[in-house]
Amino acid sequence: MDMTAEIFAGILDAYPYEIVFVDRTHTIRWLNRAAKRRYGDRVRVGNSIFGCHNERTRPKIEAFLRRADQGEDEMFEAYNGRTGEREFFDPVRDAAGQVIGYFERHELPWTKDLADEPVGDYWTRRAEVEKR
Repeated sequence: MDMTAEIFAGILDAYPYEIVFVDRTHTIRWLNRAAKRRYGDRVRVGNSIFGCHNERTRPKIEAFLRRADQGEDEMFEAYNGRTGEREFFDPVRDAAGQVIGYFERHELPWTKDLADEPVGDYWTRRAEVEKR
């Protein structure tokens, strides 16, 4: 079996955590199914990441990119006290090792009583709570 773009997209769509790939110009280039489910119309391919992240985050993202250019991989970004998520900056590299973009990874808060809850169910439950 040849590994095609369609297969890679299928793998990333099966991944239950959101992936919003952003290029070096901060343009959103791709979203997996989980990201589309979580963010809906707020995040769209072709738009700037600063449509959902405000411009105050630009210096922080640029600093992460400089660190990635110097060889760092995943970097802790923030703890979101509202959601309990830890957020990480993940650079994406080409075959030559050059940083071509990035995505943000969210680590979900789990408790023993929710440890077996599927990630998609977590997002649905949390979205319902946020609507109230």
